[in-house]
Amino acid sequence: MPGSIYPEVRALSLFSEMAETHFQSLMRGAYVQNFPPQIELLKEGEPSDFLHVVLSGTVDLFSNWSGRETSLATVRPISTFILAATIRDAPYLMSARTLQKSRIVLIPSQDVRAIFDVDGNFARAIVRELAQCYRAVVKSQKDLKLRTSLERLANYLLRQQKRAGGGPVFELEFEKRRVASVLGMAPENLSRAFKGLQPYGITVQGTRILITDQADLERFARPNPLIDDFST
Repeated sequence: MPGSIYPEVRALSLFSEMAETHFQSLMRGAYVQNFPPQIELLKEGEPSDFLHVVLSGTVDLFSNWSGRETSLATVRPISTFILAATIRDAPYLMSARTLQKSRIVLIPSQDVRAIFDVDGNFARAIVRELAQCYRAVVKSQKDLKLRTSLERLANYLLRQQKRAGGGPVFELEFEKRRVASVLGMAPENLSRAFKGLQPYGITVQGTRILITDQADLERFARPNPLIDDFST
């Protein structure tokens, strides 16, 4: 792997406090690869051979069962996936594919486990990362189980608006079919939900969203940091 990439990986909180000799050992076995969009990187049920680090692009974590598919998470730069399977030496519980052209570092899982056993700072960083992932899963479950489909969509749009800079006009990050999957809806139910939000100031033109009454939408959505803030 080119040495020029080392600082980007080293800057991640997962690797920032580990001993330099251990970091160098990890990087000696790692390599970086460029992937075009819509390439399947790993499949659920397969052995967890690598820890992945997304340097650029976007990755969709998804799952299939009985002819149905759902999107479970979106991985953006710079971050890792799927850490839990790597540490447990267990099969992947999710599949992964690129949504955009992506540059990804692959670190052999056996090397990660070996350094985990001997580097206390690295082990503590892994515990913190897994704790953060667990909290994100709890928040997603609360969003799915405690809110109606209309409330889920309203809060999703508020989160997307914030990610886009906070203005009243923004583009959906993904196509509507994937938005429906993320929110646990059928595509036709998403269309009905968008119509249901029109009285609260939502106008939709393709993937373009216009919020004409911010206060009314927020009164309806009632965003809650214990559900919607995935950074805590």
